[in-house]
Amino acid sequence: MTSASRSLAPTVTRRAQARLGIALVLPVMVVTALFFLFPLGNAVYYSLVDFDGLDPNPPFVGFDNFARMFADPAVWHALGNNLIWIVVGTASPMVIGLLVAMLLWTVRRGGAIYRVIFFLPYVLPGVAIGIVWGWIYDPVNGLLNQFLRAVGLGAWATGWLGEPDLALYAVLLTAIWAGTGFAVVIFLSALRNVDTELVDASRIDGANSPQRLWFIILPQIMPVFLMVLTLTLVGGFSVFDIIFIMTAGGPSNATEVLGTYAYDQAFVLNNIGYGTTLALLITILSVPIAVLLNRLQRRLSLQGTGA
Repeated sequence: MTSASRSLAPTVTRRAQARLGIALVLPVMVVTALFFLFPLGNAVYYSLVDFDGLDPNPPFVGFDNFARMFADPAVWHALGNNLIWIVVGTASPMVIGLLVAMLLWTVRRGGAIYRVIFFLPYVLPGVAIGIVWGWIYDPVNGLLNQFLRAVGLGAWATGWLGEPDLALYAVLLTAIWAGTGFAVVIFLSALRNVDTELVDASRIDGANSPQRLWFIILPQIMPVFLMVLTLTLVGGFSVFDIIFIMTAGGPSNATEVLGTYAYDQAFVLNNIGYGTTLALLITILSVPIAVLLNRLQRRLSLQGTGA
């Protein structure tokens, strides 16, 4: 092989690799453009106009919808409910899921059955979950009030979804029940990769269960922990279906969140532009947190592999 051929070979290889890389990335780029960039651009356009769903040429209003949003007290009320949902609805499934996964970690028989039992509520449609739990919370014939009366706690029986002070937490309890199974299954899978020799050594050194969990187990499953945390947090910002089915934001807007408020503005009151602006607010709040946690997860994963 001549010197010219040897010098040309790396260039040809790099071009071939570049073409292969483009061919592999192109489908993802097309899907991203169709299902993310185009809808996002469309949403930005509608947030800058006063569109009522009928006018084909809506007037341009600039940032008026954003100014209206920040001055709207209903937005802050809905955002407060979102924050409650995020804090309680994130911490509870994470803590309960991790504790249940720790218990199942030592189970030798029937582990698959337990995983199916815990994961089943997560795969059920949100509409079905909302309807069934609506029946459970029924003030007259609901199973919850019937149980309370049966055990002598009839004074506690109430209209759970009709009380402004209780409705949000009643719906939140339903969401926790439905979402905990996901955390259980994912944490249980992560625990399979934990170095049990370190756990046994810490036990010999006198570490109790909370210490073994905090100093030995949790650092080893931290990338998975952050992944579950990211999905749960983003779900707290964008929650809609279960609240819409069970209370539709009521009573007296007690369970109103950004998702239900945006829906009402866009599709009930025909304020498409303002409703789209509210939807963009959800994106603006959730995406940076998701990106930050994702980068932290990747960093921890690379540290774990020694890269």
